[in-house]
Amino acid sequence: MKDENTYIDSGVLELFVYGTLPEDEMVKVAHEVLENKTLLDEVVSIEGALMQLSSAAAPYKPKFKNLNISFEKDEDVIPLSRKRTPITSYLGWAAALVLLFGLAYVYTEKSELENRIVDTERELLLQEGKTLVAEENLEQTKSLLDVVRARNVISIPLAGQEIAPEAYASVFWDKENNKAYIDVKGLPEPPEGKVYQVWSLTLEPLTPTSLGVLNEFDTQGSQLFEFSNPNSSEAFGITLEPAGGSVSPTLEQLYTLGVVQTS
Repeated sequence: MKDENTYIDSGVLELFVYGTLPEDEMVKVAHEVLENKTLLDEVVSIEGALMQLSSAAAPYKPKFKNLNISFEKDEDVIPLSRKRTPITSYLGWAAALVLLFGLAYVYTEKSELENRIVDTERELLLQEGKTLVAEENLEQTKSLLDVVRARNVISIPLAGQEIAPEAYASVFWDKENNKAYIDVKGLPEPPEGKVYQVWSLTLEPLTPTSLGVLNEFDTQGSQLFEFSNPNSSEAFGITLEPAGGSVSPTLEQLYTLGVVQTS
């Protein structure tokens, strides 16, 4: 906007008060007047002066009360001055526009803030969940380590077989409590639709007994599993089977095998 004094001296405010500016200019000036107290005071002053001038210039109206004269209105007379839109209307429109834009801005900011709060809460819940899972896994691992380190637990290494020579696993057998803990860190990720199955074996004759399948096998997570083993095991083996496991081991898919050492 121009300097206030330059703006006032330009005569734009007088045209604004008279209502002779184009519609878009009226709205623009009204907006500037609303934002500038000096301009607003000037507009009020101009309107006040205009009202005084109109009052002073009003023609004398004689009383024809007692005269028997009638005047007929000429329907063809066209007024010389056009109707002027009240300045208050433009000020009202401008104020409404300012209020509308202000409300839209506040609503947008509020919505963005709410979205940021929701995202933050979701992230906090996710991190909290990860922390709880990590703590549970840590406690579980500590408990299992305490078990496998006990003196009465037998450690049986399982070596990789022909189908996977690089594979390996370990069995920690707690005979007193009929528990077997299987560490499968050395096994590769099973193919889709396949699971690893753990077997307790007696050798003569060869009799396999399933201890269970590793449904929750995860190369990136915990790889220590607990199974019940009330059997008189002489060896342990792990095979790759269809999802859900098999009644008997698929020997062609034998990944690891280890024999219990007798003292």
